[in-house]
Amino acid sequence: MAKQNRSQPVAGATRDAITLRPLRRDDWPNLEELFGSNGACGGCWCMWWRVPRGGKLWVESKGAKNRAAFRKLVDDGAVRGILAFSGTQPVGWCSFGPRSTFPRLERVKALKRSWSEQTWSINCFFVPRAWRGGGIARRLVKEATKAAFDSGASEVEGYPVVPATSGAAFPAVFAWTGVPALFESNGYRELPQQEGHRRVYLITSSRADGKTRRLRKKSSAARPRRIVE
Repeated sequence: MAKQNRSQPVAGATRDAITLRPLRRDDWPNLEELFGSNGACGGCWCMWWRVPRGGKLWVESKGAKNRAAFRKLVDDGAVRGILAFSGTQPVGWCSFGPRSTFPRLERVKALKRSWSEQTWSINCFFVPRAWRGGGIARRLVKEATKAAFDSGASEVEGYPVVPATSGAAFPAVFAWTGVPALFESNGYRELPQQEGHRRVYLITSSRADGKTRRLRKKSSAARPRRIVE
């Protein structure tokens, strides 16, 4: 049975003490504690993009089946993610990985675009209510992006959501793929949005040095350096 999620910071914990690291195979107890008995939200257990399709299959998978499936993936080392901690308490999660490992993405017509095997995806966040608003999610995006490029990604995409009405509050339960500010603050840019499609944010890698780069116009001062032998 999952441990009850601790929704309040532990005594003496501060937001300045937050640490982040990649998911490990032995991290199931931390995920179980973080997600709580509800599996983060409605029995999802971070399986939304991993189950091939929605509808009846998703309804039947929610809860115990998703939990068992996600635990096996974690134990097998088949899940990439970043965990945030306050001391030893897990306080944040971000899922990422090659787009090809999330079969449901291809079932969502509103997210279809040209991509390659080097396209990676950041597609799920969970930060308990008591820990929101302190910049944890932004740091999760930063670490996940770096990890993706370090693992060979040529580009990383995200799918933030925005309220239908500008300036309106957006319930956190519907923002589990993030909001634009999380990606914009980490150098992502919004791709031109096609009619009927969701927003897609993208950052590409400079393959020469392995560093990420913002997509921008080249400076007129940038000229090739002449090499004198």
